[in-house]
Amino acid sequence: MGRNIGPKNKIARRFHVNLGLKTNATKVARRLNQSPGQHGPNKRKGAGSSYGRQLDEKQKAKFVYGLRERQFRRYVETASNMAGDSGVNLNQILEMRMDNVVYRLGFAVTRAQARQLVSHGMFMLNGKKMNIPSHIVSVGDEIVLKANKAGKKIFEGIEEKLKKQELPSWLRIENGAAGKVTARPLPTDFERVFDVKLIVEYYSTR
Repeated sequence: MGRNIGPKNKIARRFHVNLGLKTNATKVARRLNQSPGQHGPNKRKGAGSSYGRQLDEKQKAKFVYGLRERQFRRYVETASNMAGDSGVNLNQILEMRMDNVVYRLGFAVTRAQARQLVSHGMFMLNGKKMNIPSHIVSVGDEIVLKANKAGKKIFEGIEEKLKKQELPSWLRIENGAAGKVTARPLPTDFERVFDVKLIVEYYSTR
């Protein structure tokens, strides 16, 4: 699956859950229970097969983080080969991507926007330029908005915005437009948009 450039609301309506792809949550929620397509208003969603549920959860996770199949499969394999719970490991890998960290800190309103900002070299990681959205950060890493980018309109009032941002337990706002990774994400920090156990099950049989 490549990058999805179609209507984001249709994706949310397909799964009947807000995947965080749009900035206006109210607009998304308005038709969330209505499936997309000509027969959407009258379409009934059945229980589905075990395979179908696993596939849906996998697709939701890929849409949330904007990933292609090959890259996502690699993350699942890495998580499965790590010690501990494979589902927790997978969630931690996804959450500790550079673009997701930028999103979580409050520099961007969607992960897609965060990915673009990172790709355009707007941030420094531990004092060095970082323009790879898929880079996995480590505990102790510092993410700083470049001084010569802070004046851009998209970052207007960013320091005040960051102070008000509700952060997960593993991130902290530093002085100015900067953030720090203080720990690995906890299960309580994960978004409950998809069932990671069903995703691990999907790949374990293929």
